[in-house]
Amino acid sequence: MALGVEDINLTDWDFWARPLQERHAAFKSLRDRQELAFFQEPDLVILPQGPGYYALVSHADVVEASRRPADFCSGQGAINIADMPTDMNEYFGSMISMDDPRHAHIRRIVSRAFSPKMIQRFEDQVDTVAAQIVAEVNNGGAGDFVVDVAARLPLKIICDMMGIPEEHYKTVFDASNVILAGNDPEFVEQNDFEQMSMSLLTAGQTLKDLVEDLGRQRREHPTDDLTSALVNANIDGESLTDQELGSFFILLVVAGNETTRNAIAHGLDLFTANPDQRALLLEDFEARIPAAVEEIVRYTSPVIWMRRTATCDTMLNEHEIKAGDKLILYYWAANRDDAVFTDPDRFDITRHPNPHVGFGGPGPHFCLGAHLARREITVMFRELFSQVPGIRAAGEPDRLLSNFINGIKHLRYQI
Repeated sequence: MALGVEDINLTDWDFWARPLQERHAAFKSLRDRQELAFFQEPDLVILPQGPGYYALVSHADVVEASRRPADFCSGQGAINIADMPTDMNEYFGSMISMDDPRHAHIRRIVSRAFSPKMIQRFEDQVDTVAAQIVAEVNNGGAGDFVVDVAARLPLKIICDMMGIPEEHYKTVFDASNVILAGNDPEFVEQNDFEQMSMSLLTAGQTLKDLVEDLGRQRREHPTDDLTSALVNANIDGESLTDQELGSFFILLVVAGNETTRNAIAHGLDLFTANPDQRALLLEDFEARIPAAVEEIVRYTSPVIWMRRTATCDTMLNEHEIKAGDKLILYYWAANRDDAVFTDPDRFDITRHPNPHVGFGGPGPHFCLGAHLARREITVMFRELFSQVPGIRAAGEPDRLLSNFINGIKHLRYQI
């Protein structure tokens, strides 16, 4: 049943449990409004309830807010609607929730660590790892695509980049699942914010301890991995602190593992549901895969939203904004805006132009790992469709109950 505008509540978990098409229709209703929709914040019991937030759902509004970081800052909770408690900010207050000049400084240190030589080495490794993963799948015949394929490639690449030993892969995988669990009962106690907070803190502490211990080793005995480059980098007399290293690792694991794996899982589901697009891709894979990757990211929008906070009284397009207003940038909605995308609910790998915001809008917080994500998605589908061209999803995906990540927990496949 379609929701009327007055019935839409983006704060309510029941909304995010509704069928996908109903949620997309609800966001279309919000885009068709003249004014911004305002919602109450969740009542989290252990935190004072915040003042509420405006939902930015049009492509124009999301892009405009993104390109004006001085007016719409990230440093007051970019990855949380409610203001983040101090103890959580210790783990999750990474670059993504910083503003310049500190954001620019940290990004320079991180960017310096991603040297051309290191990038080339791990791009080459993507090819090798993807080929190995698909070869193992080809020896089977059926299974869980997320566990067997989609999650394995980005997890191994990130852990190898950082120098995390293989015996810790499962720890990293499990902790990242908890951090992005939303309200999903497979990973957290539903509607128990105190328990959810403890689970988040425990997962964050686990990842932080892991990389800080590695960082101490790399300061004494440098190697050629990213952790060594990060802890030994020195720009203008400053290096990353242990807290900054831990927070960056959590960001890297979350952004580079969860979102890429979801794009790959969604991709198989989409090519199964749209055999015409699959056939079109296979007619000329190398020519069409770049646009196909962009369309997968647009259509699925693995990261649903990010927050900004107004730093001053200003106008956002036609909307009057007051200092302190919270704005939630719904990339998920902006990527289906029919003012920008013709027939936006159609999966079309030839779509051009495709100015999606699946990696964030323009500005300083555009995804640092976008290039690597594109590479991983490209290589994985190249290997899948060359080694096991008959692979397809077998049944509906088991979707994550989250308002932040458009995730697939499990997806059965067959060859």
